[in-house]
Amino acid sequence: MSQADAAATPLLVERRDDRVVATLNRPDKRNAIDQATIDALHALSEELEAEPRTLILTGAGGVFASGADIAQLRDRRAADALAGINANAFVRVNELPMPVIAAIDGWALGGGAELAFAADIRIATPGAKFGNPETGLGIIPAAGATWRLREIVGEARAAELLLTGRIVDAAEALSIGLVTSVHPVGELLAEAHAIADRIARNDRAATIATKRVLRAPRADHPRVDLEEQAVLFESPEKHRRMTEFLEKRAKRSAE
Repeated sequence: MSQADAAATPLLVERRDDRVVATLNRPDKRNAIDQATIDALHALSEELEAEPRTLILTGAGGVFASGADIAQLRDRRAADALAGINANAFVRVNELPMPVIAAIDGWALGGGAELAFAADIRIATPGAKFGNPETGLGIIPAAGATWRLREIVGEARAAELLLTGRIVDAAEALSIGLVTSVHPVGELLAEAHAIADRIARNDRAATIATKRVLRAPRADHPRVDLEEQAVLFESPEKHRRMTEFLEKRAKRSAE
């Protein structure tokens, strides 16, 4: 891809055998999420639904995403709201078979925060800042924050953050469980890849099953756990991995 093509692409995608790195790429707009970005997220989701791999989401230019594109958002009407333009794309990202890791530097605001909330794992730099200022713009955070943030940090904390629109820095995000770790800017992507490496060492089918069970409604447990486990118990890979474990343990005991 030429430099000109890369500059015009709202989502830069790097593909590897076991993972994909997708970089939000509108640095002149602080990676504001526009319709082209949403279209690119749908296209990438279609690819990863067909060929599951871990997804690392990040942003170019020291920003994750400053929000939805306000110029486009201002012109949307009731029918656009009911179409769930951003919400449906973020649901699709969240429901990808393999884990999604958000590596966040700088601003993650509004729709950008909601895209980060859709990830399974969030890591950040010390300069990361999260917030949902939608009520100050006369709208609500309707692309996932009202239910995902509550699940991540609890109802009381989510209510305070969403109703005030207050900005959360990286230290507070770590303390309330919004992110799982904080890393220097130069180490952020390396840590995201280290997490992807640990995921890749595990059985792919078991990873997909674990994510599916994690996403199941409470009322579906323990039935869904047992059904997924039943499938895995018949897997040749389960037998191979457990045999290897037992053989290694026997070898250590004999030494």
